[in-house]
Amino acid sequence: MYAPKKGYCAHHLLPPPGNLFAELFIDRQDCLHLLFFACGYDSERSAHKVADDGSAIRYKNGLFPPSMSPNSIACLHQSTMKGLLSMLLVGAARTLAAPHEAGIMAEGMLSTEGKAIWGSIKKSVPEAQITHFFNAPKPHQARPESYWDHVVSGQSIESTWIHSDGEGRSDISEYSMRIKTVDPSKLGVDTVKQYSGYLDNSADDKHLFFWFFESRNDPTNDPIILWLSGGPGCSSMTGLFMEMGPARIDENIKVVHNPHSWINNASMIFLDQPVNVGFSYGEKGVYNTPAASKDVFAFLTMFFKQFPQYSKQDFHISGESYAGHYIPVYAADILQQESNINLKSILIGNGLTDPYTQNAYYEPMGCGEGGYDAVLDEATCQTMKEAIPECQKQIKACYDEPTDVGACVRSAGFCQEAFLSPYSKTGRNVYDVRSPCEDPENLCYPILGWISKYLNMPEVMSAVGTETKSFSSCNDEVNRRFFSQGDWNQPFHRKVPEVLTKIPVLIYAGDADYICNWLGNHAWCDALNWPGQGDFKPKKLTGVKHSVTGKEIGQVKNHGGFAFLRIYGAGHLVPYDQPENSLDIFNRWIGGEWTK
Repeated sequence: MYAPKKGYCAHHLLPPPGNLFAELFIDRQDCLHLLFFACGYDSERSAHKVADDGSAIRYKNGLFPPSMSPNSIACLHQSTMKGLLSMLLVGAARTLAAPHEAGIMAEGMLSTEGKAIWGSIKKSVPEAQITHFFNAPKPHQARPESYWDHVVSGQSIESTWIHSDGEGRSDISEYSMRIKTVDPSKLGVDTVKQYSGYLDNSADDKHLFFWFFESRNDPTNDPIILWLSGGPGCSSMTGLFMEMGPARIDENIKVVHNPHSWINNASMIFLDQPVNVGFSYGEKGVYNTPAASKDVFAFLTMFFKQFPQYSKQDFHISGESYAGHYIPVYAADILQQESNINLKSILIGNGLTDPYTQNAYYEPMGCGEGGYDAVLDEATCQTMKEAIPECQKQIKACYDEPTDVGACVRSAGFCQEAFLSPYSKTGRNVYDVRSPCEDPENLCYPILGWISKYLNMPEVMSAVGTETKSFSSCNDEVNRRFFSQGDWNQPFHRKVPEVLTKIPVLIYAGDADYICNWLGNHAWCDALNWPGQGDFKPKKLTGVKHSVTGKEIGQVKNHGGFAFLRIYGAGHLVPYDQPENSLDIFNRWIGGEWTK
């Protein structure tokens, strides 16, 4: 999960199938948020106005009435935004030539009337904001088939897509995979065997990039790890070059060996997902976790088909931040099916998994109860504390009706405004309460800028076969779309008990993070409703000592295959802040410690 940049205004325009309802979100920086959502196939259309005090006014049987002028809408003070209201006044459903799938929007899809309205809007909206309304495909150039060493067809492995109850979950005949062998000498990232390439879905124009590294130790027997960065919308290449990968990038844009890489004892796949993240691209985006799961399952199925030697080895999925949403869903989907994926455990670091529980712990973490000095003043702390009941009430509405996109979006907007906006005003790093935000343009970390410069070098892109014209560490558009489809506050933690019936689960958290802090992660682990809760919850955290130095590096509690681990002196990105300690914990987990 990543926080919007300071002063960031997001604008959404999403046409769903069937009828429409529209929502305007107007935040405290006077930014207008215009969103369209599906409301099924009812005859009713509705619109909401959400003011900065959290109040909502609902208008049924139509859109905003013509008598409602822009001046009557609270918080709308920027004249450049007034043109947007014409889209609503005319009737949002009439602005599209025909219904389209949610998340897919191009200017050419507008009807004649819609184009006329949009033309007037473009005259009044700053040019920099225009691009946020339509998700044009990333510039890219496909490489010829002769460039690749292996091309795998989904038709040849469709038999692996058999559901445990005998029903096929999906047809992967539309998928294929292109793979090249990376020459280690060209880039100097590491000397181990490497592969890169793309999972392709030609029917939907989706192309997911990956980079694989064999273990430095015993690749024939060591486990395979899939790494997923969060966001949503952030590239796993940042995990590769900033955290647990074989190398880092320094300020001179040079490759530096990482002696504490997780590939010391495991082979690793770094996958850019969902579509349009990192080096991945496609015209048809994926903007919710269950939809993204299908692509990841197809990728793993095809990867292990092409490399059957790896399919016999233990496989684990690990990730951080918004991967706390991804991984429970992906793991549950894998475990429900007969496949060639030998999944043995999942690891989630500083994840967003149970927003209802976790949102209640921003106030204590920012106000000195998480083991570090308070970042926020007493008045702000009190205001945040008072906002917790309303935040949880709104998230509960989303939990009760996960398909109610409006409720889920409103809850995410309210809670983010209540708990992240006050913190962002302090100038502190939202990922580490100990530090100021050193580089706001790169999520507070200069190394992200160095990584982007490195991965945009033509020789790097050529060596690994990328097809996009450029690389960025995080895609704001993907982040906004997941938000606007209500994915942020979905109760995906409910998948964890299902996963625990078959494999162990590790939840670890650096204890200096704010945005997905250890207090909230500990709390949701205790609150999780599963058969082992009665034994897990009352257990106390006990010290964890480094297996070599003997120094205490954290605290742990575990029972029945479920483990929570607090890691001292680390922020949101544990392997970045504590590389040696994170490697020790990783090795012990895949070796079976804390898994009982």
